[in-house]
Amino acid sequence: MQHDPQPAGFWKRNQMKIAPYVFFAPGALMFSIYVLIPIVQSIWISFQDWDGLGPKTWIGLANYVELLDDDTFYVALKNNLLWLGLYLLAIPMGLAAALFLNQNVWGIRLYKSMFFFPFVISQVVVGLMFTWFYAPDFGLFSQMIKWLTGSEVAILADERYVTYGIIVAGLWPQTAYCMILYLTGLNNLNSEQIEAARMDNARGWRLLRHVILPQLAPATFIAMVVTVIGALRSFDLVSIMTAGGPYGSSQVLSYFMYEQALSEYGYRMGYGAAIAVVLFLIMMVFITLFIVRMIAQERNR
Repeated sequence: MQHDPQPAGFWKRNQMKIAPYVFFAPGALMFSIYVLIPIVQSIWISFQDWDGLGPKTWIGLANYVELLDDDTFYVALKNNLLWLGLYLLAIPMGLAAALFLNQNVWGIRLYKSMFFFPFVISQVVVGLMFTWFYAPDFGLFSQMIKWLTGSEVAILADERYVTYGIIVAGLWPQTAYCMILYLTGLNNLNSEQIEAARMDNARGWRLLRHVILPQLAPATFIAMVVTVIGALRSFDLVSIMTAGGPYGSSQVLSYFMYEQALSEYGYRMGYGAAIAVVLFLIMMVFITLFIVRMIAQERNR
């Protein structure tokens, strides 16, 4: 006598449908707790007058109105845009370094470790190194300028050059990071496509532009997003090298936010949150443009 098979349980019947959500849930929970909720809280605080400890007072758009009348805000915004424009140079420089290092020659591992070194050291160390590099009395850069021109230039004390000096310091580790992304991409290239292109007499720039760079598009996208975020949140180097000086000429939005909300100048959490919201919106504009462009390119393939 045969027994009817017992009906499968809910989990077994829906295992393939439920499993993705089970794996997705922990990451979504952590993302919500540490990213989404703080963003919403920052936006809410930006409409308040709050010292971080006492009661909050609703003031509406007053923080944003004050921000638009603050000259320091425009200096910081201009410097951030300058950071953004020059920081993107890390992407082609990282690509050039990756193409140079992607060779099977003697000693290439030593060269790779030398190029990789800036990425593993702290931004604080980078800031201190370049502060000494630019030092008027004993810095190597100042001594070179003195040898070439006969006069010393105090890069970090000159309003005309200070932001450029800090950006150069930031480009050093950022170029190394982009190089690592491109080296990973170069190791995963489709060799059959490259061989087919060479058989069609594709060499040099043509091979790079039409065969290699399209395959490196994911690495380029990640490099762009990370570089844009790094340029807009450029806090560490400014804090270590100049603390926003001289006379506030090297201010950026992230350091301006810290100065208003957490430094000895005053615990204006609402005003600092308003600066953070503006910085977040600028960042989202650029990242959204990159994502839309990437989706459009994928659809056109």
